[in-house]
Amino acid sequence: QPLSYVLHANMPNPFNPETSIGFSLPVVGQVELVVYDALGQQVRTLVSTQLSAGVHAVTWDGRDEVGVQVSSGIYFYRLKVGDFVQTRRMTLLK
Repeated sequence: QPLSYVLHANMPNPFNPETSIGFSLPVVGQVELVVYDALGQQVRTLVSTQLSAGVHAVTWDGRDEVGVQVSSGIYFYRLKVGDFVQTRRMTLLK
C-alpha cells in the first residue's frame, strides 16, 4: 500500500492516440482527475468518485467530454484528493 499521494507521469508522453495516467492513494478518498488545455479550460473529467487506497491507472483517449478528438498540444492533468492537489503536463502529438 502506498505511503503517500503520488501523481505519476503519463505513459507514453508524448502520446497518440491514448495515454495512461497512474496515481497512488495511501487512504480511501474522493478522487478527481481532470484534464485541462494550455489555457486552463477543462477538457475532460477522467475520475470523479471515491476510490480505495492503492495504485490506480486511467486511460485518456484524447477526447473531450462529448467525445470530440482534441487537437495536438500541451495538456495538464490535475489530481485532487482532499487537501492534496498535484498537476502534471502531457503532450498530444498527431
